[in-house]
Amino acid sequence: MIRWSRPMLAGARQGDRMIAGFGAAFGIAMTALIGIAAGISPDLLPVIVAPMGASAVLIYAVPTSPLTQPWQVIGGNSLSALWGLGVVGLVPHPALAAGIAVGGAILIMSATRSPHPPGGASALTAVIGGKAVVAAGMAFPLLVLINSVSMVVIGLAFHRLISGHAWPHRPAPPAAVPTLRRADIDAALAEMGETFDIAPTDLAALLDRAEAHAKGRG
Repeated sequence: MIRWSRPMLAGARQGDRMIAGFGAAFGIAMTALIGIAAGISPDLLPVIVAPMGASAVLIYAVPTSPLTQPWQVIGGNSLSALWGLGVVGLVPHPALAAGIAVGGAILIMSATRSPHPPGGASALTAVIGGKAVVAAGMAFPLLVLINSVSMVVIGLAFHRLISGHAWPHRPAPPAAVPTLRRADIDAALAEMGETFDIAPTDLAALLDRAEAHAKGRG
């Protein structure tokens, strides 16, 4: 395999990337169709907001990430969009409003245990959406909520029926291993069949440090 084409994430495989691409395409298309069915007027707002594209990458390519679980997708996107809309009404300067929207979204997501990177984009979209978002008012965060719930429901069905990955992610119980080697880590990743949001070298370093601490207790 060409070096630059190798997966960056621990446990990622070529087949998983193909499935993730198909899943994201299906999830985005279905979410847009649900938006149309919900009666969202394209003249007022798009039937699907741009941050859903980033959510799709996480849901289908990195379903094990703690930033990608259902509550993180729904809460992170929706609460951030609501916050961003509030900032638009209170802060007239666009640059300042953009900063406050994203920074505040991070604080809100942290407080509600819903950190989701696309949430920052949801808050920023409320600011840079211009007159369309202002005219839509509460319809904007409602649209984000509908989109987010749709993405989660479709993602749950897709992972259960097609990808074979457990989502929401449930970590496998750790096995007691006397001495870990890189080959052991690779074998465990292949056995679990999951893509984790960490580079293989970082995972190996983390496990080495954990093993050193465990030996120190002994």
